[in-house]
Amino acid sequence: MLVVEDAPEFAQLVTAALRSDGHQVSTAPTLDAARQHLRSTSPDLVVLDLTLPDGDGLDLCREIRESSDAFVLMLTGRDDEVDKLLGVRLGADGYVTKPNSASEHAARVNALLGRIRQRDEVAGQRRDVGGLVLDPDTRSVTIGDRRPELTKIEFDLLDALSARPGSVLSRGTLLQEVWGDDYVGDDHVVDVHIANLRKKIDDGPPSRIRTVRGVGYAMAV
Repeated sequence: MLVVEDAPEFAQLVTAALRSDGHQVSTAPTLDAARQHLRSTSPDLVVLDLTLPDGDGLDLCREIRESSDAFVLMLTGRDDEVDKLLGVRLGADGYVTKPNSASEHAARVNALLGRIRQRDEVAGQRRDVGGLVLDPDTRSVTIGDRRPELTKIEFDLLDALSARPGSVLSRGTLLQEVWGDDYVGDDHVVDVHIANLRKKIDDGPPSRIRTVRGVGYAMAV
């Protein structure tokens, strides 16, 4: 786990609370230090301050979402709904507004790490939907001679959609199946991951995943 926070005292409090719950925790006081850490390790979760000395935490949130399946818990001292909405659209998994107790931060972290999306196996049968072959047993996807590399959450979304090709699944349904019943946050986080998934599985328009405005998404057949 990585805590990206520039205030030493607050970082120490959060880190101590997390370590007391048995988590292995590293810290980074700047975006640059966090990027160096992420190049060499793959944390399960990043606790990320919104305002850092060398830039905006939302920039790092975007980078993490493009290359990692790590959970992102944003920390902000600004109770600003615009900032929060932007964070969700970039793929943040939740927020904590400072000041709050370190134990509350630890509780939110434990809730995130307990989500269903951390499962290692997915039950189901191998299926072919319009030339896209998904195998839940090996968690692999093949499209012609391509084998796109998907994050765990991208695979789980594709698994849910391809299991019912043509059927429209609401954001709420996808949140429940992929993130779990204890998810707390904006349902637009689904849109972020669908957008990233499309980049990997589409060969061009039309997309393999159809948007049904105001409802959700469906696997095209």
